[in-house]
Amino acid sequence: MLVLLFFLLFRLPVIHFDFGNEQYFLTEDEFTLKWIHSVEKEEWLEMYERDGDRLLLTETVFKTFGAGVPSDGEIISSEDGFVHMRINQHLPQMNLTVSENAQTTILIENKTIPLYELTDDYEFVAISIERIHLWQYIGGKKL
Repeated sequence: MLVLLFFLLFRLPVIHFDFGNEQYFLTEDEFTLKWIHSVEKEEWLEMYERDGDRLLLTETVFKTFGAGVPSDGEIISSEDGFVHMRINQHLPQMNLTVSENAQTTILIENKTIPLYELTDDYEFVAISIERIHLWQYIGGKKL
């Protein structure tokens, strides 16, 4: 009976990827979103953490300043040829357009997850923090 109550009441915090017709879960506390910028054709990275019930954009990494680049973050010293900027902005949810052209990808520890292979080109994915039942996690799809 206690095991059943545990499965019914315990909720696991996850990063939830909602593709509309497919749902995926990530239990890691952080991930990096990577893509190729449409104008500069350079790699762009954003580092996110799970912070309570919100996403926290901690840092962004890009090659050069241009249109759409944040200008109010703190520049972090780096020797790798990229601009590293501390952002520390909370987001209740992130809506992302996934594209093969941009090579939209999630990086976690030593794993690369090409989101553009999980959906049609230029589809939307909503990324948020959710607390799901353990049985939902066990039966759900993991990234």
